[in-house]
Amino acid sequence: MTTEGVQPAGAGDSAAGKDQEPQGQAKTQPKDQAAQGDVAGGEKKLSNAELKKKKQEEKAARRAQAKATQIAQPASGSSGAQGSADGAKAAGKGKGNPKQGGLPVPGGHHRSASRGVLPSMVKEVAKPTIPECFSHLSMAKRIAMTQADKDVNPVVLALGQQMSTFAISDSTSRLEATLLAFKKIIDAYTTPHSNTFSRHFTSHVLNPQIEYLTACRPMCFSMGNAIRWLKLQISKIDIDLPDAAAKKILCQSIDNFIYERIVLADFVIVKTAADLISHDEVVLTYAHHKLVERALLQAKADGKRFKVILADDPFERVGIEHAKRLAAAGIPVTYASDLGALRTNLQEATIVFAAAEAMFSNGSMYARAGTCDIATVATDLGVRVVALSETINFTERVSIDSLTYNEIDPERSTDEGFRLLFDTTRDKFISVVVTELGNSSAMAVPAILRKLEEL
Repeated sequence: MTTEGVQPAGAGDSAAGKDQEPQGQAKTQPKDQAAQGDVAGGEKKLSNAELKKKKQEEKAARRAQAKATQIAQPASGSSGAQGSADGAKAAGKGKGNPKQGGLPVPGGHHRSASRGVLPSMVKEVAKPTIPECFSHLSMAKRIAMTQADKDVNPVVLALGQQMSTFAISDSTSRLEATLLAFKKIIDAYTTPHSNTFSRHFTSHVLNPQIEYLTACRPMCFSMGNAIRWLKLQISKIDIDLPDAAAKKILCQSIDNFIYERIVLADFVIVKTAADLISHDEVVLTYAHHKLVERALLQAKADGKRFKVILADDPFERVGIEHAKRLAAAGIPVTYASDLGALRTNLQEATIVFAAAEAMFSNGSMYARAGTCDIATVATDLGVRVVALSETINFTERVSIDSLTYNEIDPERSTDEGFRLLFDTTRDKFISVVVTELGNSSAMAVPAILRKLEEL
C-alpha cells in the first residue's frame, strides 16, 4: 500500500467547507496545484530535483558516518554494533525521509542499520615503509609512462619498464640495452640552431634519459662506468664537426665498446673459466648467470667429464631452466632448490663458480644474495671459489658489508621486513677472479683499474 497522497483526517472536510471557485478560474490554475498543497503531517512535498538532491546529501552523510566509525573503532565487535546504530541514525532518520512520502516505512529502521555496518569504501593498501637506517638503499619502481619527463625518448621509456619489472636483470644485459638505446637517440638527434652537438646533447637530451632509467631502477656499476665513458666521448667532439660526422663517430664508438667490453670479454672469460674445469670435477654453482652457464657448456664441448651441483635461489628459482639446459647438453646435474643442504653439497664439490655483478676496489665481490654464504662455507671446507666478471663491472668504490651498496627487492618488501637483492663477499673468500685480462687475485682489482685507465 502506498502512502503518497494520504491526507490526515479532517483535511477533506476542511477543503469541502471552503467556497468553491468559479469554474473558469479553476481552469486557469496549474494542474499540479494539489501536489503543492498540504500533505501528510503538513509537510510540503518536494519536487523531483529536490528529492534527488536530498537523497544524495543523505547518502553522503551515511558514507561519512560509516567512515568515521571504521577509523575510530576498526576491530571492536561492540564498536561495530555502535557503528550500526550510528549508521541507522545517519541513514535518513526514517520518519521524515522524503523518498518515503513523509511517513515511516515498516522495517525502515532495520534497513538503515544494515547499511551502517556495510563497508562504504575500500581500504587503501598501505605502502611498505623502509626503516630509516636503511633509507639509503634504493628500490626499483614502476613509473607510469605518463609521469615521465617529456624529453624522455620512447625507446628509453620501454627500456625503463623492462628494467623495473626485471625483464632485463643482470648488469651486462642492462648495460648493453642502455647503450643501444642511446645509440638510437644519437642517430635521431638534430642539433638546434645556434647550439653545438657536444654542448647541447648531454645536458638537454642524454641526462633526462639517464634520470628516468635511474628512477625506474638504481643504476648498476657497469652502467655508471659506461655512461661516464660516453659523456667523455661526447665532450671530445670538435664543436665545428657537422652533426652527421659527430653522430657517426659516436655510434661507431658505442659499437666498439659493446664488442670489446662485453661480447669479446665474455668470450675470453668463458674460455678461461672452462679451462679451470678438470676431468671428474664437481662444480657447484648458484642460481643462474649467463657467464657460468656458457663456461660449463664450453667445458662440455671441450670433451671434459664433470658433474654440476646447482643450488638455486629459494626466492626466485631461476636455476630450474638452467639445470634443464645443462642436462640437455649431457652434463650430470644435481639440483638443490635452496641452500638448506649447502654444507653437504660443498663437501662433495671440488670447485665453485660464481658470477659477480661488480668488483669493489678492496677486492670484495658484489653478487646475487646468497653468494656470500656459499663462498664462506666453501672456503671453510677448502673448496676453491672462482669469480667471473667483465672489467666493466669493476669500480673504484670500497665496500666491506652488504648494506653500503644494495637494492631492496620490490616484490618482497613489507612493513615487517624486506629482502636485499645482493650481498658482498670479502676478498679472503675468493680464490681467483677471471676477467678478459686473465686470472688474478681479488686484491688485484686496483691494479686492473689502473691498467684500464691507460688503455
